[in-house]
Amino acid sequence: MISAIDLKAGMTFEQDGKLIKVLSADHHKPGKGNTVMRMKLYDVRSGSTVEKTMRPEEKVEQAVLETKPAQYLYLQDDMAVFMDLETYEQYEIPTASIEDEMKFLLENMEVKIEFFGAEVIGITVPTVVELKVADTAPSIKGATVTGSGKAATMETGLVINVPDFIQTGEVLEVNTQKSAYVKRAGK
Repeated sequence: MISAIDLKAGMTFEQDGKLIKVLSADHHKPGKGNTVMRMKLYDVRSGSTVEKTMRPEEKVEQAVLETKPAQYLYLQDDMAVFMDLETYEQYEIPTASIEDEMKFLLENMEVKIEFFGAEVIGITVPTVVELKVADTAPSIKGATVTGSGKAATMETGLVINVPDFIQTGEVLEVNTQKSAYVKRAGK
């Protein structure tokens, strides 16, 4: 058992026969009254997302997940196809259940597939990935690292804020947990 106050984004728990993944969890102290946990939760099996508040001391049963290394192969209709790197078995995962992770996926990228028993429930992408800038405003002459930056659309469709000197076609390291620019790749 785990207390609601200890739940963090990415954790999975069981409640009322449902397998729930935490998308976000915030500690909230209203002006009056008790502290509550505001959470955005994803029902792994039904695909629904719900916002819920829980008391910090409320207990839930943490789900025990197993992970296996896999490779992202391709997208087919609304399914992402992955291959287990040890058994070469292929798994199809609905893109709706890995919507956030799809923004970082390139073909042949290695990920970890998450299992609850024999049930595939999701994937974990590396903390930092290399993505190419597909489109951004032209670089500004004399731009420095300081400054507000500009929006850049990566090859996967992800839009992040980058420094003004970044140009279309450059490969960048992107933090997948924060959806944020880290640095130019190879620098």
